[in-house]
Amino acid sequence: MRQAMTTTTGESGLFGLGLRKPHYRLFSEGAVPVDFVEIISENFMVAGGRPLETLRRVRAHYPVALHGVSMSLGSVGGLDQDHLARLQMLIERIDPLFVSDHLCWTGDVQFTAHDLLPLPYTDEALSVVGRNIMEAQDRLGRQILIENPTSYVTFDHSSITEWEFIAELARVTGCGMLLDVNNVFVSASNHSFDAYRYVEALHGCDVRQIHLAGHDDSSSIRIDTHDRQVCAAVWDLYRFTIALFPQAATMIERDDLIPSIDELVAELDQARVIASEMRALVG
Repeated sequence: MRQAMTTTTGESGLFGLGLRKPHYRLFSEGAVPVDFVEIISENFMVAGGRPLETLRRVRAHYPVALHGVSMSLGSVGGLDQDHLARLQMLIERIDPLFVSDHLCWTGDVQFTAHDLLPLPYTDEALSVVGRNIMEAQDRLGRQILIENPTSYVTFDHSSITEWEFIAELARVTGCGMLLDVNNVFVSASNHSFDAYRYVEALHGCDVRQIHLAGHDDSSSIRIDTHDRQVCAAVWDLYRFTIALFPQAATMIERDDLIPSIDELVAELDQARVIASEMRALVG
């Protein structure tokens, strides 16, 4: 029997940053002016020690969102039960604001790629991913958010678009969405589709969180690097996105060449200003 599922209602329109090692102390002291902090779930899915002590201190000051990178929702062989058990323990420790992972696969019981691998968008894949999402939500007792991937290849036998695939997943599973605006822009550039059409097609989905990040555009394809500021074109797409999903929380991701906390907060303040302007326009 399916358990009652907790949805992440709470406050809306929040603005946050990722917890990264150079800024552990500042977040542990509550010295960063953000509404929430996002962590990489796997870094804290441990029994004890310094990571959990750091997280305990951060959690005393901020709501925390869990963002996973290895649930492997596209795995035909099903979900890793040990992974789910450790994630469930972490959820019980911190009562997170959101729990999210990626629309991808990362391996199986005999092989782990340590990467976010793409899926074909077919009825078969829809069945596999939908089954895994519902299993995860049943096990964890809460809604999970699915993040749209960055794409560098496509499959000839895909029968629907990525946005149609995600919208159908949301309909059949009740999952929420973490809409990565930079990923939409990068994939649209790489595969020549309309990024605005993609976002608009998700208007009926439960978009709870938005990611913003920078990417490398120095070659023939764009690469999602998270090592620089958000570019002007992604800010423009964010304006369109936050107007459609004004209650969604927004977060800036930076995973490499991490700048000072003041620089990150200043960039996050750009998102605050844009969101305020767009919310005023849409009422």
